[in-house]
Amino acid sequence: MTRKRAGMLVGVAVMAAAGLGAGVAIAATSGGAPTTTSAAASSPYGPGYSYYRSMMGRFFSGTSMMGGSSGYGWMMGTGGYRWMFGGASAPAWMRGARLPAAMMGTGTDPGKFMGRLWANAPGPRVSPGQATALEAQTPAGARIDRTARTITFTTASVHLTAVASPAGGPDETFRIAGMVNPAVVVPAGAKVSIEVINADPDTAHGLVVSASDGRSSWMPMMTDRPAFTGSALWFLGDPTAAGMHTGTLTFTARTRGTYYYLCPVPGHAQKGMTGTFTVDRTQ
Repeated sequence: MTRKRAGMLVGVAVMAAAGLGAGVAIAATSGGAPTTTSAAASSPYGPGYSYYRSMMGRFFSGTSMMGGSSGYGWMMGTGGYRWMFGGASAPAWMRGARLPAAMMGTGTDPGKFMGRLWANAPGPRVSPGQATALEAQTPAGARIDRTARTITFTTASVHLTAVASPAGGPDETFRIAGMVNPAVVVPAGAKVSIEVINADPDTAHGLVVSASDGRSSWMPMMTDRPAFTGSALWFLGDPTAAGMHTGTLTFTARTRGTYYYLCPVPGHAQKGMTGTFTVDRTQ
């Protein structure tokens, strides 16, 4: 495979993956090669998969490298769709790769290009006023230490809201309970629900809970597998007049340890868009 072709595939993979950023939380698949799966008339993956196929179809025709004649036709099916979110199952040549300049728009942040591309994707939205209220809200059942910037839960059910790059705060950070990138602690076995809102006016963001903080990889979505089934929401597009994109991750924090929540958009975690997520002993 040529470097040019590899670069094209990386770019399209990132852009296509953004199609789920319309508020659909995606669970990572297991490692290994993807299998070819034909598109079903009624997909169990909902509107995210339909949007994925429509956007992929705009970039590549049926006789192109994504259309099947060169072996990449599976990317249009549900197997390819799932593989986009498989993290560590991505080919080795993708890991640490950078998007071609043409895929990044006028700047060095591919999130700006992705945010525009997926601004009108389907999915739930909230108003700016709702986002402002939610970003300052103290979650039920949480103990807040604002000096240490820590949120500790002792309940079996955990619900919190993470607002990405809200107005008036540091760029490319999360605001949770009025704090920037606070440490979150939950008891083992807790059912966790995290609502993510993209308040950034011109850049895509998402949130993944991973075993790595993402700082070592420019593209953590390709190199780090989500820590728990359901703990990934890859991308939310730019806000529009209809409101700010929002989506919810729901997962069970089964295994004790220190994990990280981070933005999977290339380069964002390296710039500091990450915080610790600790699963402690049952309270």
